[in-house]
Amino acid sequence: MLESYIRNRLQLKPILLMTHIVLGYPDFGRAYRIVRSMVKAGVDLVELQIPFSEPIADGPVILRANQQSLRNGATVEECLDFARRAAGEFDIPFLFMSYYNILFKHGVQRFAETMADSSVRGAIVPDLPPEEGEQYLQAMRAYDLDPIFIFSPKTDEQRMKRIASVARGFIYCVARRGVTGAQTDFSSVLGDYLARCRSATQLPLALGFGVKSRDDVEFLTGKVDIAVIGTETIRLVDREGVEAVEPFIRGLR
Repeated sequence: MLESYIRNRLQLKPILLMTHIVLGYPDFGRAYRIVRSMVKAGVDLVELQIPFSEPIADGPVILRANQQSLRNGATVEECLDFARRAAGEFDIPFLFMSYYNILFKHGVQRFAETMADSSVRGAIVPDLPPEEGEQYLQAMRAYDLDPIFIFSPKTDEQRMKRIASVARGFIYCVARRGVTGAQTDFSSVLGDYLARCRSATQLPLALGFGVKSRDDVEFLTGKVDIAVIGTETIRLVDREGVEAVEPFIRGLR
């Protein structure tokens, strides 16, 4: 599902944009306004993060947003309702991003069923390796949902091919070791890594971790299919408010 959407969209644009929000941050009302601004600005996919107390792949900005959302009382059910509303209103794909404990506590089969009923198209679960994910993979297949898996610069070619064999939709390539939000060196080293990613799979490639400017997106054009913008949008909202989101996204390409 996602793969065909991405390939069709790439007939119109040289690179797609996927944005990221933490559900319930700064609160659910403003989070919805952020999504609306992103869609109006022309993003192609949106990643909805269900907040978790220990988001191990995330840096301090997204970690703080997770913690604040949980302090505000955000629940998984509210996040699922938010996604259902957004997917019903906006004509682009939405994905969930969260950690496996959220799915495990909710019930993996039930979570996948709710995703499908809500028209959410896939999920990114960064702490679940494919070797431990058979229940998750079965549930995603049963409801025709796309499990998005991750390559990193330290993933060797054999491991990349193993991951790609169970992934659907696209592969999320992290730009460097570490967590979200830190500085990324957009250079030939990154280009070499992305060439390795491209040779390991026929799926579209997304790249995140440190994408924050038009120059970054231009560097990635022709090397990946999707640029992922996460932490920088949260920083912007913290500094300037929701109104700054639309012009920022428009200015990325």
